[in-house]
Amino acid sequence: MKFTHTIDAFLAILGGLLLAFMVRYNSLLAHHSTPFFASWVAHGVGALAAGLIVTLIALKKTQIPAQTVNSKIPLWAHLGGLSGGFTIVLTALTVNSKLALTGTITLMILGQLVFGLMADLFGFFGAPKRRFVAKDALMLICVFAGSCLIIFSKA
Repeated sequence: MKFTHTIDAFLAILGGLLLAFMVRYNSLLAHHSTPFFASWVAHGVGALAAGLIVTLIALKKTQIPAQTVNSKIPLWAHLGGLSGGFTIVLTALTVNSKLALTGTITLMILGQLVFGLMADLFGFFGAPKRRFVAKDALMLICVFAGSCLIIFSKA
């Protein structure tokens, strides 16, 4: 699968960079308070930022497509906030452990790859099913090996 637009690749990389910043700053907050407080702050600030973005869009009078507003949203689609809350708490705990930031991020990426492959294989959440191929196994082995190098090479 290729990106048809370079902006997609840029935005994906930017999202990864922002994720690393979020994990680091949430873990600093958790270090000085608790992981649960850090999660509440992160979600509160995120809600304020989302509110600001929606307000700015409304001020520009940008139209939201009708099919987005009127479509029936499946119940499971609302669970993103639940997994996001657990992600923030768990990363705040692991970044402040011997794993540190790089170990936490590499294992998060490995977890995302494993779940993504499972979602593709079994068609979770309405995703189209895709066979597991040799390239997938090679990719998992490389990411796992890289994660091990990062985690176990720290002295």
